[in-house]
Amino acid sequence: MTTQTSSECGEPMQADAQRVTFGAERLTIEQVVALAHRQALPELNSQADFRRRIQNGADFLDRLLAEEGVIYGVTTGYGDSVTNAVPTELVPELPLHLTRFHGCGLGANLSIEAGRAVLATRLCSLAQGVSGVSLPLLERLNWLLAQDITPRIPEEGSVGASGDLTPLSYVAAVLVGEREVYWRGALRPSAEVYRELGVEPLVLRPKEGLALMNGTSVMTALACLAYARCDYLMRLSTRITALMTEAMAGNAFHFDARLFAAKPHPGLQQIAAWLRADLQAEALPRHSDRLQDRYSLRCAPHVIGVVADGLPWWRQLIENELNSANDNPLIDGEEEHVMHGGHFYGGHIAMAMDSMKTAIANLADLLDRQLAQLVDVKFNKGLPSNLSGATGQRRMINHGFKAVQIGASAWTAEALKLTLPASIFSRSTECHNQDKVSMGTIAARDCLRVLQLTEQVAAAALLAAVQGTEQRLALDGQSVSRLAPSLRQTLADVRAMSPVLTEDRPLEGELRALIATIQQASWPLYENRQPQAASAPAELCGEPA
Repeated sequence: MTTQTSSECGEPMQADAQRVTFGAERLTIEQVVALAHRQALPELNSQADFRRRIQNGADFLDRLLAEEGVIYGVTTGYGDSVTNAVPTELVPELPLHLTRFHGCGLGANLSIEAGRAVLATRLCSLAQGVSGVSLPLLERLNWLLAQDITPRIPEEGSVGASGDLTPLSYVAAVLVGEREVYWRGALRPSAEVYRELGVEPLVLRPKEGLALMNGTSVMTALACLAYARCDYLMRLSTRITALMTEAMAGNAFHFDARLFAAKPHPGLQQIAAWLRADLQAEALPRHSDRLQDRYSLRCAPHVIGVVADGLPWWRQLIENELNSANDNPLIDGEEEHVMHGGHFYGGHIAMAMDSMKTAIANLADLLDRQLAQLVDVKFNKGLPSNLSGATGQRRMINHGFKAVQIGASAWTAEALKLTLPASIFSRSTECHNQDKVSMGTIAARDCLRVLQLTEQVAAAALLAAVQGTEQRLALDGQSVSRLAPSLRQTLADVRAMSPVLTEDRPLEGELRALIATIQQASWPLYENRQPQAASAPAELCGEPA
């Protein structure tokens, strides 16, 4: 995939806004995330070679149908119904039936951001050029994404092979003018939106229902969003650990470069280097009265470093799946082959999400243990009980972060409970045709839930770490100027959202605001930088091609 600066239908965009071109080069996780958050806008490759390849696949299928060739899902029923020969006159109706009988999704709806990511991942797969779909189908998917018309997709109902059939049926249904879309801030019937815009629903060609639905695009979309949040949470956990070390008068030499040279995991070494910089370890060596800090401080790089070292592997799994043709059968319009297989199987995403959620839950456990030390006078080296800022007799009625620590413990326990791998729960389905399935979509949903819980723990730990760091400075008779600029900036960012906790007050609102800030990756951490949002087109450009 290529990314370039451009404009949407003549409307100006910010100078640094992206345009993502489908059917050119490989799509990246960051591009999917940018599209999901309307920080980039899509376009379809206009090169003649790409369009010829797409057309060749559709034309080849037309010739096979004219010759009454047998093609799974085109002239046969689906799944275990493959032995049912579909009469020629009924072949055009088969895709519509596929979209309709899969319209049984339940549970909460995917977020609009996740819905956009699903559109992007499905378009990326079909743009590989071996699915036998037509150019108008690709153009309509691109148009939906460009105009921010997003299918409502229930999150439950996929076993992850034969792909994300039920959730992706909601994408296919929108293309034919059925079910609902999110558009301009409201949930609307697709047919109503099409009529309002003067746009005709698509009529799916014989294989296009199957090509849309028989793939891994929902789990892959969720994996892209999870990856971005995991990357930021890894960085934030490092910053919180630095503040915790300051607040606890911890030993910066636990992160010594010579020490970490002896254990050559690059992610582990990066976390230690970030901590050294935050703690000014070389410039201000400090030694506490405890030779070795407890594990939640001393071993923090070894916990966070697992995430840092896992990210390149997870990227490889996710981006390879993202840039794959993952439906069945595949259509080689150049050499004229129909290839039946199982590329809809989501095992790689399942493995990525099951392992990622375990590593993330370990971050929750790490931060929870740090927080438990920080609020406890038996371990926090002279800080007030529960970090209460009250003084005099008012200390007797104030409880500081006591309940916040209890909450963090509850969120951590729930995150840890969800780490059981979803991929081991394969269930034989669909008359034992789908007798071994990936559960990749459930694994991805679990991972997002673990992320949410861990972000909650991180918000609680960050508030407490800031308060504890300020109290440590006051206890030592020092000012905030002693801290590294990075830590001073974090203190200022947090205090702009949450004032010092002196008298007990409800912290729910401040925690929620902080969690939202974390999820938006609002604060640059280390070398991390987030793209700026693009200006969405003010008006629709009319009928799609």
